[in-house]
Amino acid sequence: MRSLSLLLGICLSTSVFPTHASFAETPSVPKASTAPLELSLLQNPKNVITANTISQRGLTIPSLWLAKENSENKLLDNWIAYPVKKTEPGRVDLLVNQQLWSILDYSERYGFLNRVGTVARRYGYNLRVFNYQKERLATYTCNFSISPVLCNVDLNSRTK
Repeated sequence: MRSLSLLLGICLSTSVFPTHASFAETPSVPKASTAPLELSLLQNPKNVITANTISQRGLTIPSLWLAKENSENKLLDNWIAYPVKKTEPGRVDLLVNQQLWSILDYSERYGFLNRVGTVARRYGYNLRVFNYQKERLATYTCNFSISPVLCNVDLNSRTK
């Protein structure tokens, strides 16, 4: 009888006071874009910015040249920056040297992603990292609609 009343009390408390209510109040980070990597834009950049795009009027946004020059062993090879749209923030697709990426350990990859992602975040851009085989290696995605901005880092641990 005692176990029945205990079980009934547990059932009532979980149905009357749901424990997941606090999750609804926590802002979330949107998932990374699933748009395909468009390598053809490196040769013919239409409405995007690449490492080879130079503005005649001032700083080209997003400015990742310093990150490229400072990247370990020239890991960062190129990028494609897609402008902000009404329905989504801007996005930068980084292209890294696969041989160099493969010799980095998890913490080195995370450090690289965090440094370049922080630069991209300052300009309001999310970040995806690819190799030239179009394999997505990592993402740095932020919710820009809240303050402070909330971001998520995802490293594909299966890539070598």
